[in-house]
Amino acid sequence: MPAVPSILGFGAIAIDDIVYVDQPLSAGKGKVLQSARAFGGNVATALAAVARLGGTAGFVGWLGSAADDAVLCDLVASGVETAFAPRHPHARPVRSRITVGSDGERFIAYDDEAMLGTAPDFPDEVLSSATVLIIDSYAIRSLDVVARARDLGLAILGDIEWSAGPATERLIALCDHLILPLGFAQTATGCRSPAEMLDALWLPSRSAVVLTDGGRGVYYRGRDEAGLWHLPPHRVAVVDSTGAGDCFHGAYAHALARGADTAGRVAFAAAAAALSITGRGGREALPTDAQVTELLASANAPSAVGLKYARHETGT
Repeated sequence: MPAVPSILGFGAIAIDDIVYVDQPLSAGKGKVLQSARAFGGNVATALAAVARLGGTAGFVGWLGSAADDAVLCDLVASGVETAFAPRHPHARPVRSRITVGSDGERFIAYDDEAMLGTAPDFPDEVLSSATVLIIDSYAIRSLDVVARARDLGLAILGDIEWSAGPATERLIALCDHLILPLGFAQTATGCRSPAEMLDALWLPSRSAVVLTDGGRGVYYRGRDEAGLWHLPPHRVAVVDSTGAGDCFHGAYAHALARGADTAGRVAFAAAAAALSITGRGGREALPTDAQVTELLASANAPSAVGLKYARHETGT
């Protein structure tokens, strides 16, 4: 067997049918410019981002048992280890249909009637050899595995976008690195400002809470520094925002595995995500470590500023 990668993950893996149109989504209709099929999924794309950045990544969720399974072959081609993933003949990917407007915004329609999560008896010896476990909302189907990984000392990086009630609340409590879209954080907490959301989501067991907000940047709080922070966005030419959040999670995990502090992890992840939206689909523009480093060193790279309660409302 190969060595266990430093960063493991299980969750959504998808095949996306993408349509690009000549109008923003708000126009209601538009002419098709291009159609494409691509591989995606929150965790799968995050792990592909890790591999592209030079880290070691392994998918450990359910995969089909056929050697020529399409998603299996794509993960391997993306540099993601699959040797430790449980196999089942009925495993299949999430199927998504994505419409991308001329402004780079997108609407995703998905069918997630699939085997998600991982095997309930996933071995401790594999988990204990890794450093980070990336999970998404579907990890509610494997809560015991997440809890075992946390007990074994892995950093649990949670990409949570929707709630299934108490199971999701337990999952969120297990995440010591909680990275949420700001819209879901607002729904989950009932708070209006990012500062209030960060406070509401904080637990003594957390290492960091991060809220991503697209073109408004990133808000975060970390155990290793005082205060609440806002990192404004990088200014790049937006082509397609599909997979930007997934790239953020992968880059954050990569920086975490390399020992970066909270500010360093967020800055690295934000730069990687910015570069990812300059190409089409969720994987086309996944950046290398050198590209992220170059963007961070550019004269126009944003700097984090202290977050004040009264000044940073969500605008909703």
